[in-house]
Amino acid sequence: MDIEKLLKELKAQLFGLLEGNFNEFKPQLQKEITLFLEQSKDKLTRWTLLLADQSITKDEFEWLIKSQKDLLTLKALQTAGISKIRINNLKNSIIQTIIKTVFMVI
Repeated sequence: MDIEKLLKELKAQLFGLLEGNFNEFKPQLQKEITLFLEQSKDKLTRWTLLLADQSITKDEFEWLIKSQKDLLTLKALQTAGISKIRINNLKNSIIQTIIKTVFMVI
């Protein structure tokens, strides 16, 4: 499994989430998403390989990915005063996109 290719696909999919939403914060959000992926790379790699080897289930993988949600701070939106509900909705969309993208690749 090519993890670098997976990370590039994840980044493309996650940047796609920003299209039409939060355009004024897009550069900052792209930086934050990139940082999140860099910080999570080792865990994401390990968990993806475990999932591919069927050492963990899809449910376990989802739980592990969701546990990383707090690392995703989206400070640009917090600083701008965007509501916590909208920020959490974006965080949930990002987490779900990661899960769906990994499941597609495996």
